[in-house]
Amino acid sequence: MIKELTQENFTEAIKAQKPILVDFWASWCGPCRMLSPVIDSLSEEYETQIDVGKINVDEQGALAAQFGIVSIPTVILFKDGKEAKRIIGVHDADDYRDEIDRVL
Repeated sequence: MIKELTQENFTEAIKAQKPILVDFWASWCGPCRMLSPVIDSLSEEYETQIDVGKINVDEQGALAAQFGIVSIPTVILFKDGKEAKRIIGVHDADDYRDEIDRVL
């Protein structure tokens, strides 16, 4: 299940036991819409191993600014509350799998 992350629940989400894949996106962003099915698929595929969250940069500008998001989609993989990997732009699902597997 993909969590909608906000300023209020973000810190708790990234400090959870499992790593979390966070997708920074916006509804008007074509590449973000292209990436969405990949993120959905990864959420199902890694359901027991990682959490997956989405941050709408238009609604959560402070979080986007906090992480220096200047281009979307940007996907950040967090482990133990810290950024482990950042992937900017749309990539093949295998690229995301490789990075997830590295932090597991």
